[in-house]
Amino acid sequence: MDTSVSSITDNTSNLHEAVNKNLYVRPKRTVEERKHLKQRIPELLWTERLIRGFPKFVDARTEHVFSWHGHELPIYSLTLGNRDPATPTVLFTGGVHGLERIGTQVILAWLQSFLERASWDKNTAALLQQIQIVVVPIVNPVGIYRNTRSNGNDVDLNRNAPIEAEARVPFIGGGHRISPRIPCYRGKPNNEMEKENQILESIIKRQILNHPISLVLDLHSGLGMRDHIWFPYAYRKRPIGNIAKFLALKFLWERTYPRQPYIYEPQSVHYLAHGDIWDYFYKLAKTSSQCTFMPLTLEMGSWNWVRKNPLQLKTLSGIFNPQIAHRHSRVLRRHLVFLDFILSAAINSSSWLPDKAHSEVLKQAAKNIWYSE
Repeated sequence: MDTSVSSITDNTSNLHEAVNKNLYVRPKRTVEERKHLKQRIPELLWTERLIRGFPKFVDARTEHVFSWHGHELPIYSLTLGNRDPATPTVLFTGGVHGLERIGTQVILAWLQSFLERASWDKNTAALLQQIQIVVVPIVNPVGIYRNTRSNGNDVDLNRNAPIEAEARVPFIGGGHRISPRIPCYRGKPNNEMEKENQILESIIKRQILNHPISLVLDLHSGLGMRDHIWFPYAYRKRPIGNIAKFLALKFLWERTYPRQPYIYEPQSVHYLAHGDIWDYFYKLAKTSSQCTFMPLTLEMGSWNWVRKNPLQLKTLSGIFNPQIAHRHSRVLRRHLVFLDFILSAAINSSSWLPDKAHSEVLKQAAKNIWYSE
């Protein structure tokens, strides 16, 4: 289906101008439309409230506007802090899979808490002088609106990059080109990446790869009993080039929070996949910049929610998102510490990034921990 921007409201020309000039223009919506969006994609309205509520700290851009069934669904990027290329940077992304809206909600819950603190806590406000924070809370707005894993073209954005797995992938789940009617469809061969991924790539080139170190956290929910922190590769089982840095970050996290809940490991330990966008962006960073680029994925274990409330199996959304109010609130709180940790780790990277000699030791340790079979 076509998800290109079309003239459907009087505000469309302003939104086009915002995209062209990389500005934010508040969409003009009727009361009825706001009520509709509150039901279908409340995360979009939440994002816009944060943009309006904290103009002192948030520089928002309308990266693109999708038109879907008479509704304008923008992709926003929000930038906080110091844009000096000498500063470290952090990128938080969510909503790559529209069904997994809890990832977007965790990001927005963290961002709201952070901005509230910055408005009264001098230490938090001062922290913004030391780092650039970029947030893309909804990468796939049409998917969230539709409540589908894929985007408006029925393409799985995290199976869409031009990368082929080097070994067998899970049938269907590892990415396929059989039909867009089947989940995890990669798109047609030799096509450009989907517009959402192109936008993410442009943000990474514009604001991430020109900084000395960039930590990325992409938030998802999936089938499992435990929360995982994954890092590339997804397309092969061999260690990533800077595996020592990923292991150093794991040790730092576990020393700092010894009772933390996450399993931290390469994604390839679980399965291989075609077209993983973070494999693609890691390779892009490796070939085009001197940036220490470290993409991580937080995969929240949704089976745990289903185990406690089997009635969630009645709806597709219930398989990937907590449905009971107190559990939903608990999930929104649970991960805030890790997002704060990512900021601190980026700012203080010189205290934990390994030197050359230590890197060799960590490489061997990583092979023993994750690649010994």
